[in-house]
Amino acid sequence: MVKTSYFFYNLDMDYIEIGKIINTFGIKGELKIESHTDFVEERFKRDSFIYIGRTYEKFQIRSYRIHQGFLLIKLCDYEDINLVEKYKGQLIYKAKEDIKPLENGEYYFSDLRGLNVYVDDNLCGRIKDVEEGLRYNYLRVLKDNGEEVLVPYLPVFVKNVELNDKRIDIIKMDGLL
Repeated sequence: MVKTSYFFYNLDMDYIEIGKIINTFGIKGELKIESHTDFVEERFKRDSFIYIGRTYEKFQIRSYRIHQGFLLIKLCDYEDINLVEKYKGQLIYKAKEDIKPLENGEYYFSDLRGLNVYVDDNLCGRIKDVEEGLRYNYLRVLKDNGEEVLVPYLPVFVKNVELNDKRIDIIKMDGLL
């Protein structure tokens, strides 16, 4: 089962993407965040650490709040708009070691991205992305012929996930793959 969360593939697997800074908010250094996680309270809690940009610059969170569907965070010692403007457009990461492990059989979206997709032991594509739906999640599969298809991430379609082997087995069904 996929845990409902937006986690994106990152070449440096020591960090997991949890959001993006889309703007500043006000003049006191708040950052407007597009959250990529359903675990906002855990990922952005006061005094915890986040990492910004591809250099993974470390910051301590002073506070967070929700405003009109966006997350607003304030960083310790960065309480002026002039100090935080340079971070607009940057991705936000959490150190993997700071995130509690999932239950057996649960995977972050980032764990599934890039897995090879097999049907009856025949390689037929690769998982390009995992998308959240209203009732369940979807695997966006890039087939070998370049076509993209969505496969519902449900036990009726997904037979097996092997992260170590970078493999996911999909049950053969007409019109699916």
